[in-house]
Amino acid sequence: MDQSKGKGSNVDGTAATPSTSTRPYLIRALHDWCTDNGFTPYIAVHVDRFVQVPMEYVSNNEIVLNVGFEATSSLDLGNEFIQFKARFGGSAREIIVPVDHVVAIYARENGQGMAFPPPEVDGGGAAALTAAPASAAASPALEASIAATPDAAVPAKPVRGLRLAPNPVATEADAESTAPEASSSGSPDDEPDGPGPGAGRPALKRVK
Repeated sequence: MDQSKGKGSNVDGTAATPSTSTRPYLIRALHDWCTDNGFTPYIAVHVDRFVQVPMEYVSNNEIVLNVGFEATSSLDLGNEFIQFKARFGGSAREIIVPVDHVVAIYARENGQGMAFPPPEVDGGGAAALTAAPASAAASPALEASIAATPDAAVPAKPVRGLRLAPNPVATEADAESTAPEASSSGSPDDEPDGPGPGAGRPALKRVK
């Protein structure tokens, strides 16, 4: 379960310590699993004003990023943000992604991974991240530091083809609500393009 920060009380009536989200820990664990097994970790990101990515690679408010060590520099998988430097179309960029905007992480080669619910939309007009424009080029020093890395951008088309695997611990109500989707996804006409050569269909477990 993807636990958001919350508060409650212990059995003795004292205030309980707020728990942190499990999402960053799961992301790091799956990133390590991909790396240890020679797979390429991809993350699908919901893009809004809080995300700093090259907007020219965004499709339907989503972008897929290669977060493998070969494609990134200074990768930091933090509890609040994922930050790294990478090349996009030959240009060096600095990427900042709030962890709650990561909607999936999976291996390019076989599609195994995990999906997460999208972030809640704040209708109160919360302030956006004060960061450089996503389309701005990085400094010459940054370009030199990652000139040898491959592009981190991944075609956005596979994002629309992601299928969420049924949650084995879902309630009966959840199972009923997801049954039509599972049925429709079995049609050969709905088979999405894979995220890369030899890649299998993503089999993602959604974390609620």
